[in-house]
Amino acid sequence: MKITFWGVRGSLPTPLTAQQVQAKITAAIQRITPKDLESNDSREKFIASLPKWLYGTTGGNTACVTISDNSGKTLILDAGTGLRCYGNSVNIKKQNEFNIFFSHFHWDHIQGFPFFGPAFNPASKINVYSGHKNAKTLLRLQQNIENFPVSFGSLKSTITFNQLEPGNELVVDGFTIYNCRMNHPGESYSYSFFKNGTKVVYATDVELRPEDNNSTPEKELVFRNADAIIIDAQYTVEEASQKVNWGHSAFCNAIDFANFWGIKKVFLFHHEPNYDDKKLNTILDSARWYTEFILHAQIEIYLATENQEFEI
Repeated sequence: MKITFWGVRGSLPTPLTAQQVQAKITAAIQRITPKDLESNDSREKFIASLPKWLYGTTGGNTACVTISDNSGKTLILDAGTGLRCYGNSVNIKKQNEFNIFFSHFHWDHIQGFPFFGPAFNPASKINVYSGHKNAKTLLRLQQNIENFPVSFGSLKSTITFNQLEPGNELVVDGFTIYNCRMNHPGESYSYSFFKNGTKVVYATDVELRPEDNNSTPEKELVFRNADAIIIDAQYTVEEASQKVNWGHSAFCNAIDFANFWGIKKVFLFHHEPNYDDKKLNTILDSARWYTEFILHAQIEIYLATENQEFEI
């Protein structure tokens, strides 16, 4: 199974500023030695030696992830601004049917839908899945004429809405899917996707609490022994303590949760818009240190980064 990140930010899009780009250039220049400039080879080695947070960027688009099997069957998870990037990619040139799973309908998870090219194609079919009974109304609201110049009714594709019940099994394109409701304002749902012996969980926008480690039939189906989890880790511990009931988690809570449920890989996701690339890299280092030296757990920790692909 392949995971591709198209948007990884939470709350609102966060493009790099000119000042941040300049700071990256300045930091890179300060690292250069005369030997690094002697040849093309030495220059390429220097560039390759730069830390990821300096040479690249985590990304500024809001939540959108795809998971694909070996045959190319693809499911879309949320429709933040990253969905526009997916819609413009070569990945979808031969597709005419799309399955989108919504965690919930806050702006940062639906902003990309009016910019999703296939939604305007009469030959396209879009299947919307969510735990919300009023999903169609919620999605239409952002395209009211007061909010957006193109109405939902102007979309030419065939769009169907499917409400999912926690604990009930769903099979789409050979993926076995379960969902459960989590703690977040506006009712957010987590999903598990199982195919060919691999299980991936999508658990964005959740404020983890001790009771999330209580076993229930629904949570067992979604979380237990997953191979990987994409999980809300928006805050540091200090900031999470200042934003109780905002609906998001600290990175260490996300790791504790994964450890309890026996999950092997963790992708820290839904990054705080006020955190720059350097801060996010520091959080990744702290998360790996916490996993190794505090939990003593064998869990692989990654930072969800725009345009990255991972084979699970």
